[in-house]
Amino acid sequence: MSNTDQIAAEGMWDLIRERAERSAELPMLFDEYGTTLTFGEFRAQAERVAAALQAEGIGPGSRVAWQLPTRISTLLVLAALARLGAVQAPIIPIYRERETGAAVVAAEADTMLIPGTWRGIDYQAMAHGLPGTRRLLTIGLTAPESPDVAGLPPDPGVTDDIRWIYFTSGSSGLPKGACHGDSSLLAAARGFTELGKLAQQPDEVGGIPFPVAHVGGVLYLMDMLLAGFPAVVVEAFDPATTMELFRRHRVTFTGGSTVFYTALLNAQRTLPPGERLLPSLRLLKGGGAPCPPSVFHAVRAELNATVAHDYGSTEVPMICVASPDDTDEQLAQTEGRPIPGLQLRIVGEDGELPPGRDGEIQLRGASVFRGYTDPALNVSAFTEDGWFRTGDLGHLREDGHVEVTGRLKDMIIRKGENIGPIEIEALLAEHPAVADVAVTGLPDEERGEMVCAVITVRPGAPTPTLEEVVAHLRQAGLMAQKLPERLEIVTELPKTGLGKADKQSLRRMFSGA
Repeated sequence: MSNTDQIAAEGMWDLIRERAERSAELPMLFDEYGTTLTFGEFRAQAERVAAALQAEGIGPGSRVAWQLPTRISTLLVLAALARLGAVQAPIIPIYRERETGAAVVAAEADTMLIPGTWRGIDYQAMAHGLPGTRRLLTIGLTAPESPDVAGLPPDPGVTDDIRWIYFTSGSSGLPKGACHGDSSLLAAARGFTELGKLAQQPDEVGGIPFPVAHVGGVLYLMDMLLAGFPAVVVEAFDPATTMELFRRHRVTFTGGSTVFYTALLNAQRTLPPGERLLPSLRLLKGGGAPCPPSVFHAVRAELNATVAHDYGSTEVPMICVASPDDTDEQLAQTEGRPIPGLQLRIVGEDGELPPGRDGEIQLRGASVFRGYTDPALNVSAFTEDGWFRTGDLGHLREDGHVEVTGRLKDMIIRKGENIGPIEIEALLAEHPAVADVAVTGLPDEERGEMVCAVITVRPGAPTPTLEEVVAHLRQAGLMAQKLPERLEIVTELPKTGLGKADKQSLRRMFSGA
């Protein structure tokens, strides 16, 4: 019997309640401040937080935007809002006035929860400057509580209602809201827990070093509840303090995105030979951005851990999941297999394509979102027969695994030739001087677009020339049409969300140069 078969809950609060009944005394959460909560304590405290929020006027159907850091208090607020049957619109803390304002308007939020001043940003002042009028509450290191749990509304139970709005960057750069119910998120979490083989060993301890306001945050919490393992909550990732915390709690499984994997590798490389950064670490999982094969092999060799990288999006939080039992070739080259209950097809100009042929990845099934807050966006997002257009390019392999090769919008069209940047990025990531890389197309009168590689250089490494970069790619067997015609060196790549290179910013930065 798999871990997810043990709990058949179909709603978020039902999941919290059932795990508390089964594992009341088992540890659930640890943080850097010495806080420890069991599954039973989490459920009881979440109800007291719900009572306090109800006293502030929040109840069933309330629309609550929250822009809070990764803290235990935030997870309690998330659970409390689920208990009240509110609609939640989490907003990642790196958003500023323009993006946050667009998000709260899209969510039609009547309440906003903020951390006060956090990491030098006055979120209260920012919230007061946003368009519209709404209730504003501050949530600090501890969440407000009230003992009056008897006055709470009935448990929300199972519903098909939209309960979650998560934000993803639109073509204009402003966030667009993707609507989910409990069922779509739970379908994604179950698929992740089953295919990813989470908590197969009794000493499993997770780590949450990424923004819990991202859709990956609620999925990770659901995974903990489904599989019954504890996790360490990290308010803000810092290699030194986070690694000390992870060592103390013997973290075995963590992740976030490729940028997190490389941060661990960089930290490992500062240690004396033979000393391990995280001796207990077995598994890294994440998504949000491609993971080059070179990173998989480096993690295996230097951290003695396995990267089982996954594929998802805000609209479909889990599309493909890699199993730690997959072969090294599958783990290094693919994003895993589609989760149960999700149909995946590859579509080209002439219709559905067979294995091995690149086309757009389209999806249909239980984990697909319900549509955007702006209904006008749904027309182009879904096909006439109801499949979600991911905008991602890739192919299905004969072994059932999926390789993502690019984005339709990221596609570089050079002299009529379609060029996917992910392949070039993966090869450049293997260059000994390259720390981080993004490849994009820039306007060019002769070619239509030229291939531009933007890199950051590893500390202590000589800065490579364009000729050296091209020679490296030629040696790797890359066809001449895909070779970069321009190389730009930056101190840091601009990022969006969970570690994705902001290619719109790069194109603006270098198009006029």
